[in-house]
Amino acid sequence: MTWTLPFSRPPLGLALQGGGAHGAFTWGVLDALLEDGRFPIEAISGTSAGAMNALAVAHGLLEGGADGARAALKAFWEAAGSRVPFELLMVGPTDNPGLAPGMRALMHWARLLSPYQFNPLGKNPLRELLAEQIDFERLRASGSPQLFIAATHANSGRLRLFGNHELSVDVALASACLPTLHHAVVIDGEPYWDGGYSANPALFPLVRCGVADLLIVSLSPDTFGAAPVSAEEIHQRALEFTFNASFLREATLLSQACAEARGSAFAFGRLERRLRRLRMHLIDAHDDLGSLAAETRLIAHLPFLERLRDLGRARAQRWLAEHGAQVGRVATVDLARRFAPPGAVA
Repeated sequence: MTWTLPFSRPPLGLALQGGGAHGAFTWGVLDALLEDGRFPIEAISGTSAGAMNALAVAHGLLEGGADGARAALKAFWEAAGSRVPFELLMVGPTDNPGLAPGMRALMHWARLLSPYQFNPLGKNPLRELLAEQIDFERLRASGSPQLFIAATHANSGRLRLFGNHELSVDVALASACLPTLHHAVVIDGEPYWDGGYSANPALFPLVRCGVADLLIVSLSPDTFGAAPVSAEEIHQRALEFTFNASFLREATLLSQACAEARGSAFAFGRLERRLRRLRMHLIDAHDDLGSLAAETRLIAHLPFLERLRDLGRARAQRWLAEHGAQVGRVATVDLARRFAPPGAVA
């Protein structure tokens, strides 16, 4: 089966951020979009957990259209939430859990020891899960939505985007490879780390492939509250900035490039034409996930994941009710203004 686009409905390009277990919020967003059925998915850019969602959607679309994609997302996240007995490793309520003291101690040691020391064999339970859930051979050979899976070259810090013909378990693992927890993933003799260091997610590739309506699913908070003062708070804030900086920069530049292309009388190239017609949209998780501690990104406990899914579904349903009719006609977000620093003029 080849995934084809109904020409009567505006197709979407999706840009899916990473965020560990918080990627289950994106599961809920995608589930609602697929259930709504108005917008075929033309291309997907994904990083880390966003890459997992992208792969599950593309796999499911080939298996059985929108219903197949919903089923594939459900199967992936339910498997992810059932592999480790997190009820023994967490404390607190399902909707806002925390790591148990022993688990926190282990994470502290992970900062002091290399994964090559505490995990010398490089075991990663995600490898088996991906091999079970995703048919990479079929994705490489079939006409699924165009995929851009981000990873960071560990020896240069440069972004590498893997396309459909390059997809594999190793590519997916590379996109989600936190170097404090996992060995670098070697592809074609080169080591790769989490794509969040260089693109979370990449936006311009979606423009270059001709997407006219680009929907970003953002998991990062807009703001983080008061300035941190403790060593742990400073560490966590710096890590948040590291994984969001490339996205903020690219989103702002893309918005500015669109404005310049529309305001120029001499923008006749293919890229300029695509920038002129690009309509950007955003579904963010700030109101729903902003109060969660950073450590909850590590808690792949099924009841928690299902709670995040439900929040994502509700957020997407609100967005569809408010903005669904505008897709294919006008942009529903000004990224330059949305992500301008406080007090700055966008």
